[in-house]
Amino acid sequence: MKKNSIKYMRINGEIQKVLADIIRGGLKDPRVSALTSVTDAEVTTDLKQCKVYISAYGDEKAKSDTMAGLQSAEGYLRRQLAKTLNLRNTPELIFVPDHSLDYGMKMNKLIDEVMEQMPEEENEEPESSD
Repeated sequence: MKKNSIKYMRINGEIQKVLADIIRGGLKDPRVSALTSVTDAEVTTDLKQCKVYISAYGDEKAKSDTMAGLQSAEGYLRRQLAKTLNLRNTPELIFVPDHSLDYGMKMNKLIDEVMEQMPEEENEEPESSD
């Protein structure tokens, strides 16, 4: 069976949604930032492991504290996931920091800086001569 089949895509989406709800609502670890989001989830083909991509807002210390808090709550999150989803095996959760949002913000900042440095006449549309 292909890893990108509809079955795996649906399982990935459900795990992502359920974990986001659990982290937002039921996780009481003070290390986990309130602005933590689950950006993606990828299960292996045997459904034994799941990489969960986490994006946390804040400085590097806040991000590392969030990852440590999630790692220590892995058993709780896995139990809650098993209660919610009807899977034969509940996958082991592996938390991976997702830096794509930081990268996107950095690129937007660089683009804005370049646009500010461009001369004004290049940004304007050419006038038509009648």
